[in-house]
Amino acid sequence: MAAPVPGSPAWHAQVVEEIVDPDRVIVDCHHHLWRRPDGNNYLLEDLWRDTGSGHNIQKTVFVECRAGYRSDGPDHLKLVGETEFVAEIAKQSAQSNKPVIAAIVAHADLTSGDALKEVLEAHRAAGDELFKGIRHAGAHDEDPSALTIPGRAVKGLYDRHDFKQGLTLLGRLGLTYDTWHYHHQNRAFARLAKAVPNTTLVLDHFGTPLGVGRFAGRREEIFKQWQKDIAEIASCDNVVAKLGGLAMPDNGFGWNQRPIPPTSDEFVAAQKKYYLHAIECFGTDRCMFESNFPVDKSSISYHVLINGLKKIVADFSEDEKDAMFSNNATRIYRL
Repeated sequence: MAAPVPGSPAWHAQVVEEIVDPDRVIVDCHHHLWRRPDGNNYLLEDLWRDTGSGHNIQKTVFVECRAGYRSDGPDHLKLVGETEFVAEIAKQSAQSNKPVIAAIVAHADLTSGDALKEVLEAHRAAGDELFKGIRHAGAHDEDPSALTIPGRAVKGLYDRHDFKQGLTLLGRLGLTYDTWHYHHQNRAFARLAKAVPNTTLVLDHFGTPLGVGRFAGRREEIFKQWQKDIAEIASCDNVVAKLGGLAMPDNGFGWNQRPIPPTSDEFVAAQKKYYLHAIECFGTDRCMFESNFPVDKSSISYHVLINGLKKIVADFSEDEKDAMFSNNATRIYRL
C-alpha cells in the first residue's frame, strides 16, 4: 500500500490528539479560500472541516490569495472579484452555527495612485462591513527558484514613495495593512512602519524566516538576526504581529516531506522560541494567532497546530490567552 501523501487527510489522520483547552474562544485571523482549475479547492466546507476538528473557533478572517478575480471588465478592478467571491461564501457561513467568516483583507496595488481610491471603494461595495483592510505583499527574493511560494513583489517596494502614499491613505480610511515578506526584508519593513505611523500594519507569518535553498542549514544564524529585526519592528507602535505561518514548506522544517506529520509537541519544540520572542517584543496586546490554512496544512493538521499554539502559551494568564486567541483580532479587524 502506498504511503499517504503529505498534506492529505490520510496523512493527517496518522496523528490525532486530544484537544487542549477545548472551550477557549478562538478567532482564526488568517486563512484563505480558493477554487482552482485543477480541482485543488479550499472552500467553506473544507474550512469548516478544519475549524470543526475540536477547537472552539468562532470567527475567521479571510486574507487575499488571488482567488476569484473577475474575468472581464477594467483590469484594475478584476481583483475585486475576490471580495465578491468571499463575501458570498461569508453569507453562507453566517447562516449556520459554524465559524463565521467575519472579515475580508483584500488586495490592491497601493502604488496605483488615483486608481487606488476607486479600487478601495469597489472593495467596500462588494464586501460591505466585511472589508477591513488590504494586503499588498512585499515578498521578493533575488533567487526564488527554491521557494514553493515565490513572492511577486517588485524589489524595493517598501521604500517607494507611492507605496507609502497608498499606506497613508489606508490609515486615513481606517483600513489595516497586512503584509507578507521574507526575513531578509524585515529591516526594510521596519523603515516602512516608521514612515507611516498612522496606519496599522499587520506583520504576517513572523516575517517568514526562510530555510530552503541558499538559506538551508542556516537556521540559528538567521534566527539571531531575526530576533534583532523583530525587536526593531515591535518598537513601532503601529505594528501588530500575526503568530503563525511557520509551517510553510519554505520555512524549511521539512514536515511536508515526512511519512508522518508532526505532533504538537514536535511543533512546540521546533518553533516555540519564535513565538515567545515575538510575544516578548510586541506584548500580548499586539499579537494574534493565525492558522494560515490551507497553506500550512501541507505540514500539520489544524487541530494539532492549534494544540501546539495553546501549549506554547500555557503559562500565560487567562486574559493574555484570550487577547492573543480572540480579543486582539476582534479589535484590530473591528469584528
